[in-house]
Amino acid sequence: MTDLRRMFVLAGAMALGLATTSPSRANDYPTVAVADYVVGCMISNGVSRAALERCSCSIDVISTLLTYDDYVRAETFARMSLTTGERSALFRETAPARQAVTTLRRAQAEADIRCF
Repeated sequence: MTDLRRMFVLAGAMALGLATTSPSRANDYPTVAVADYVVGCMISNGVSRAALERCSCSIDVISTLLTYDDYVRAETFARMSLTTGERSALFRETAPARQAVTTLRRAQAEADIRCF
């Protein structure tokens, strides 16, 4: 089994476990969002059991700090701010965009402190 395939299998198993064990969490994120975050995190931090645990911990911390709607909003601003061109200034230079991305970065920093 390739490392990438193993990562997807581990992330899928982790996401299914989260979906069945914590339905009462106040800011419950959809399983696909959790899996997407964990896969991206593992690509950045290595494909290992330790990375799986740290990355799943990270999204759990973020979900306690941000509602899912706030997470989606901030993630959208962060991704769109990476685009080029005059129209992308809306995603980089407006107060709501800066505030949302700053809030997301703070939640990620807290998650890094707690999990990594």
